[in-house]
Amino acid sequence: MQPTYRNFNATESLPTSAVSPDPINPLPRAVLRSNTYLLLDGDWKFTHDIADEGLAQNWQSGHDFAYTAHWPGSVEDHIAQAHQLNDGPGWQDKVVVWYEREFELPEREPASDAHPQPMFQLTFGACGYETQVWLNGKQLQTIEGESIHYGEYTSFSYELGEKLLQPTNRLTVRIADTMDADIPRGKQESLVYKRGGIWYQTYTGPVRSVWIEPVERNRLRSRVGVVSVIEDNLVRFNLTTRIHDPGQYVIHLQIDDQSNPEAGTLATGEFPLFLDFGQKNQRVVVELPNAKLWSPDDPHLYRLTAQLIDEKGNKAQIEAHFGLRKVEARGCCVYLNGQATYLDGILYQPGRATYEEMQRHFYAMQKLGCNLVRVHIAGIDPRIYNLADELGLLLWVEVPSPHQSNNRSRENHRAELDRMLALIETHPSVIIWSLYNEDWGAEDIANNAETRQYITDTYHYMQIYHPQFLVVDNDGWHHISQEGRLKSDMLTAHLYTPDLNHWRHVLDRLVAGDLNGVAAFPLVVGDPFFYRKQVPLIVSEWGGFGFANYGGPQDAEDRTERIRQFKQELRARPIGGDVYTQATNIEEERNGLIDPQTGELSVPEGLLRSVSK
Repeated sequence: MQPTYRNFNATESLPTSAVSPDPINPLPRAVLRSNTYLLLDGDWKFTHDIADEGLAQNWQSGHDFAYTAHWPGSVEDHIAQAHQLNDGPGWQDKVVVWYEREFELPEREPASDAHPQPMFQLTFGACGYETQVWLNGKQLQTIEGESIHYGEYTSFSYELGEKLLQPTNRLTVRIADTMDADIPRGKQESLVYKRGGIWYQTYTGPVRSVWIEPVERNRLRSRVGVVSVIEDNLVRFNLTTRIHDPGQYVIHLQIDDQSNPEAGTLATGEFPLFLDFGQKNQRVVVELPNAKLWSPDDPHLYRLTAQLIDEKGNKAQIEAHFGLRKVEARGCCVYLNGQATYLDGILYQPGRATYEEMQRHFYAMQKLGCNLVRVHIAGIDPRIYNLADELGLLLWVEVPSPHQSNNRSRENHRAELDRMLALIETHPSVIIWSLYNEDWGAEDIANNAETRQYITDTYHYMQIYHPQFLVVDNDGWHHISQEGRLKSDMLTAHLYTPDLNHWRHVLDRLVAGDLNGVAAFPLVVGDPFFYRKQVPLIVSEWGGFGFANYGGPQDAEDRTERIRQFKQELRARPIGGDVYTQATNIEEERNGLIDPQTGELSVPEGLLRSVSK
């Protein structure tokens, strides 16, 4: 029998008392269930389907897999290990791989007249880009009804039908990926952008844990949206119900102070509603009197316990933490909870970092004096968002970009945005979203009205349905103006120069409203836009010292002094924030300030903090 584990809190999953003492890989999710789970990580059978013949030959019904591979991992590593290669990836334009393992069906509570038997749910923390799954030779569909799941940055789940389950089960997974420039790739190479410089090796496949757990037939899904109305001490929760048995239900909410459990229950709410078969999104509102606000100086968190209760009193429960905060962009500044807040940011590219390495990176970035981390067009382990909530680090997240602009790439971009929003909008630390970066996937933004309209429509969608975030349309330059109205909450610029005098000159032109010639391309496209400090001006990339293509100081002491001087010039002007590039070295970009493995700093602590505390 394989070990099962019980969830206890939102950042850690610990073993029940009578389980294997082997090291545990906590589940990569932020919203928890009070249940047990069976972790399916470990050695899987593996084979590289070089000719892409597995589907035609029905490998899901039985196949002699030639190798073994450790899940989670990457296709690139698994192919290299299987073929004993040490010279990089084992695929160029397309890759197809298969994984398989057996598992014993975990125990679960038996059914009774009062309590229906739980069903089993299979969840992949992240896997892709295209994933197909079979149980005992029968293809599964995700809860969203997909035979093929597209995407590689967020989790997805399957409900396992009772007729398919056996005491010992065979799980088969086919994963396919290509260099297709129409799919969200972030900074992974593609047919358009080849590896080298700022473009990285592909890192795809079974990149996060997979697990099976018993869940109630009628339940709340593991996703919670939170919008704070701090002026009225209100919290709006967006919940998703999953129903197999139509009927009358009650959503019961309880709020506790996570940092002070002795305070007892602070607020409750009950919301009766009829629920039909399928899935439904429901917004409910709870008043939280005398609420403490979340901020970098005081990252105060509350605990939400949400239950779905049926007519017989059966309860299905999820738990999450949240914080109350309000972010605005008006005039020259970003305001957090009504206070002007300068963004001392740093660009973070996780690359192939492990969860433990990312934890060390976040502690190090806070030591540098940063209050903001810009997670650069990548998906990260969702527990890192929890860590940022607890540390009080603001996050700027971005949709991993496709690499060319057309209708298909825009459809893929929007689907990726929706997948990320469903799983990230719980966190008070996330305050900014970028839709695109430097025209990647929107290279025709300056001359294609259709591209500009898609980005404009998406910006308006975010304003209406996700008002808890600030949104940047295209970070760095080529922001969209319609009738003189910017379709971005901030005017951002990427500025790179190693010369201090030129730096001063560029910043002076920028704050004076010169939108042409300061960055690589004009800052605004579309209708004329006249900058008069009506939106915050953010230098969202600068530095790059140590990266060969940017120049600049190589010596650590010289780099430290140059950063200090450049930072002083930023703060001497009406600028709302800046993002130094970057946190760690990654592949050919050797401009990091933090050791990628140990998290040690190569510069003094507090170097990027612009205001003494």
